[in-house]
Amino acid sequence: MKVTVFGTGYVGLVQGAVLADVGHQVLCVDVDAQKVAALQAGQIPIHEPGLDALVINNQQLGRLQFTTNAEEGVAHSELIFLAVGTPPDEDGSADLQYVLAVAQTIARHMDGPRIVINKSTVPVGTADKVSAVIAAGLEQRGVQYPFDVVSNPEFLKEGAAVGDCQRPDRIIIGTGNPASEAKLRELYAPFNRNHDKIVVMDVRSAELTKYAANAMLATKISFMNEIANLAERLGANVEAVRRGIGSDPRIGYHFIYPGVGYGGSCFPKDVKALIHTAKEVDFEPLLLNAVEDRNHAQRHVLFERIQAFYGGELQGKTVALWGLAFKPNTDDMREAPSRNLLEALWAAGARVRAYDPVAMQEALRIYGERADLQLVDGPLAAVQGADCLAIVTEWQVFRAPDFELLAKTLGDRMIFDGRNLYDPALPASHGLGYVSIGRPAHQPR
Repeated sequence: MKVTVFGTGYVGLVQGAVLADVGHQVLCVDVDAQKVAALQAGQIPIHEPGLDALVINNQQLGRLQFTTNAEEGVAHSELIFLAVGTPPDEDGSADLQYVLAVAQTIARHMDGPRIVINKSTVPVGTADKVSAVIAAGLEQRGVQYPFDVVSNPEFLKEGAAVGDCQRPDRIIIGTGNPASEAKLRELYAPFNRNHDKIVVMDVRSAELTKYAANAMLATKISFMNEIANLAERLGANVEAVRRGIGSDPRIGYHFIYPGVGYGGSCFPKDVKALIHTAKEVDFEPLLLNAVEDRNHAQRHVLFERIQAFYGGELQGKTVALWGLAFKPNTDDMREAPSRNLLEALWAAGARVRAYDPVAMQEALRIYGERADLQLVDGPLAAVQGADCLAIVTEWQVFRAPDFELLAKTLGDRMIFDGRNLYDPALPASHGLGYVSIGRPAHQPR
């Protein structure tokens, strides 16, 4: 099948490449000429395991193409995916300007029936707005063509997006049109062979499903962080509690790891947008408000621990930082807890020596060259000349460090672990102080 994808960010690029990989003819459209030129040259603008090979291979086979020509994109296919950004507006709502701009483009250039498939994360009611924009555009041209707007939300995890797209656990199709449903069933047939993963529902329910899924996962994270803070004050160990409740199949082990809060491009934005949507219909989302409040507070916990250890005197201290990305296997630093920590440390007069396996360039792009930030080429280089170590991203490379070497290198022999990577007794046995989340602090032995 021929497919057009508007937008080449995480969602659009991954979805386009995976559809091409099963044989569909995919044309990706983006307004960013520099990005399109880079993609045509086989240069992938984001770090996502497995994506480089997928894009390059399918380009070479002629199944995946990139263009800035929107008219060409609309003409290419009856199936048009919207996968453009919906950044948060100042009031927390999702900014739909890019989605609606593509809708105007489709209306301006369509020359026959089209099925517009909304892959972007958008508030409930967006399909109606897209339909209205296309209808108005066609009326302005004085033409009539049949079209349908379908909600088909993505459920991709950054760092595992290719696998999630190739092996989806569910495919949500929001439409009341049997013809559109049949087309999407045909499109997704290669991903629906083992058992039927397609769930068909009305458009508004599909739009809400995406927000509800992310809000539920964010809720689990904030709940566990709440329990971690309580555990510390009660002398309990949150890791033991986590194992105890995770063994209940009604709860499970996923998304119940305490830490320094959730970040990235999805959870913070989607929780805010759902809160805004609720208030628009005069409903006060008490639980969602609490989820966001707990996460906001949790993002400052690690700095508070470091500040308390030094009695509020951080001027002139050097902190080694392991991890910059908001999670492993991505270079994404949007809403990353590392940013809260970095900015708080700088405001207190501290310097930072930081290392991340893939997010160093992104940190440089965000903060530029500055005297109080050194980006170094490895975990051990980060601790050289540092007074203490802070960990905010649970990369594999950080999981089994040389504690004896850390004890010899860190000036104040302290680790502040925001991801609970280690058994507290282990660093303590090597003469290191160790502060983690939801567990008793361990002093060196």
